[in-house]
Amino acid sequence: MKKTLILITVSLAALSLSACSQDKPASTSTQAPQPTAPTAMSAPAAAKTGGTSGTVVETMNAAGYTYVQVDSGTEKIWAAAPAFAVAVGDNVVVPEGMPMNNYHSKTLDRNFPVVYFVDSVLNASAPVSPAAAGMTMPEGHPSTDTAAAPVDVDLTNIAKAEGGLSVGEIFTDKANLSGKEIALRGKVVKFSPQIMGKNWLHIQDGSGDSATGTHDLTVTTSVTANVGDTVLVNGPLTLDKDFGYGYQYDIIIEDAMVTVE
Repeated sequence: MKKTLILITVSLAALSLSACSQDKPASTSTQAPQPTAPTAMSAPAAAKTGGTSGTVVETMNAAGYTYVQVDSGTEKIWAAAPAFAVAVGDNVVVPEGMPMNNYHSKTLDRNFPVVYFVDSVLNASAPVSPAAAGMTMPEGHPSTDTAAAPVDVDLTNIAKAEGGLSVGEIFTDKANLSGKEIALRGKVVKFSPQIMGKNWLHIQDGSGDSATGTHDLTVTTSVTANVGDTVLVNGPLTLDKDFGYGYQYDIIIEDAMVTVE
């Protein structure tokens, strides 16, 4: 009987110690917990100069928009455009867009550190829709206009290339120049790297008419240049080039040989 009572007493003591151990806080330190670093971007994001090319790793539709997370290989960004067909794994091109920091989608009930809003996203893995170029953002959408004030580039005293033409002359005689090799000297007023695998230059030389858009010629090339560089351009002139999704050009010189002088 005494052995039984001793065993019961020992068991109750053990249970009591176990319960006390479970109720005891893991740490008795009175030091206040340290805040964790925020995961969202704290600094305002700038417009994506030149855009981003990459692979879609996540996508969803909401309220007339398609959201895509694009992995460029060096970064991941979120972009939103009018609803379009896309799937995870598609290769897309997101043009320049306006950033919305700490954006909350009511429809998705989801927060995004940054979303770049654009008029369209070029899906290189899907056929281009005939109506794509005419798509517009849903009503109430934040502006996607990223046009900045003209860069202050001195366009005086630019000599024409030997046997070449000025920007204004190319626009004026474009019908006769279509498909022909063009030589042009001018200055880079805008440079957008790696859009659809090419570098895009906007060339001006002071000729042409800014009111009608005949003062600025778009050139694609593999060469890298800086805004303000004087360059010699050689390449074939193409008229009415439509890449789809709003990438339309009255005239363009593609895959040009560009020499930075």
